Amino acid sequence: MTGVTDASRPAESYYHLHLVSDSTGETLMSVGRAAAAQYNLKPIEHIYPLVRAHKQLDKVIQAIEEYPGIVLYTLTDRELRNRLKTYCRDNSIPVLSVLAPVVQLFQAYLGGAPEPRVGGQHQLDGEYFRRIDAMNFTVMHDDGQHVDGLEAADVVLLGISRSSKTPTSIYLANRGIKTANIPLVPGLPVPPGLSELKRPLVVGLLASADRVVEIRRNRLLGLNAAQPADAYTDRERVAEEIAFSRRLCARHGWPMIDVTRRSIEETAAAIIGLLQEHRRKLAEQAHG
Repeated sequence: MTGVTDASRPAESYYHLHLVSDSTGETLMSVGRAAAAQYNLKPIEHIYPLVRAHKQLDKVIQAIEEYPGIVLYTLTDRELRNRLKTYCRDNSIPVLSVLAPVVQLFQAYLGGAPEPRVGGQHQLDGEYFRRIDAMNFTVMHDDGQHVDGLEAADVVLLGISRSSKTPTSIYLANRGIKTANIPLVPGLPVPPGLSELKRPLVVGLLASADRVVEIRRNRLLGLNAAQPADAYTDRERVAEEIAFSRRLCARHGWPMIDVTRRSIEETAAAIIGLLQEHRRKLAEQAHG
């Protein structure tokens, strides 16, 4: 029921962050971690998903009593919510409903009272099935598989080995974006018809040679490779691969994103921005 990390670490360097949810807790984790990232102190997370009964809340309150800290919650049940707030305020523990200010803003603009739904964002609606469809497509079209179906993609990512193609593809798929990725290898042709694609946005991913070499070496160590693959981790060869991908994308006018210092989330955000612009241009062409 609870995920606790390194609760024994020194209090002066770490603080406790309690995330209490009647759903999966994903919203709380995103908000809590975004706020925590603004400080040098590291939070010890206590995560309590699917809290929907008083017996479950008993355990949450017991943990908060043992490890006092910041409490964030998303609870739709009024009794559970009031009980948690009352306990925290009686014991001078900071507590906040992360959705309440946002819901109040919506209510002020839209009028009428909201209809609380536990895990409402996880309902099996059209958006949910769109994400599942995108995930299935992305898995099938990972690493150059099934290149004959690329026109059905929303995004096609190109890049040399270890340029974050697959994790970026999976992240985009989780946002409902059908993503294919294709490895670029000097001397080997790209899939036929790639330059003729109309609907998908084609994007090249690249990183610095040093970064790629580092990732590749770590990859080989993780696979317990007996000997390093010289060509695979040779900096000059890697630089040639990067130059090849740059030339290819420049020749076809495909945008490129340097992922050297970007997180997967930042890379995906940049791609989504490019995709919105790409779709706008396609719509203009269709109407004019």
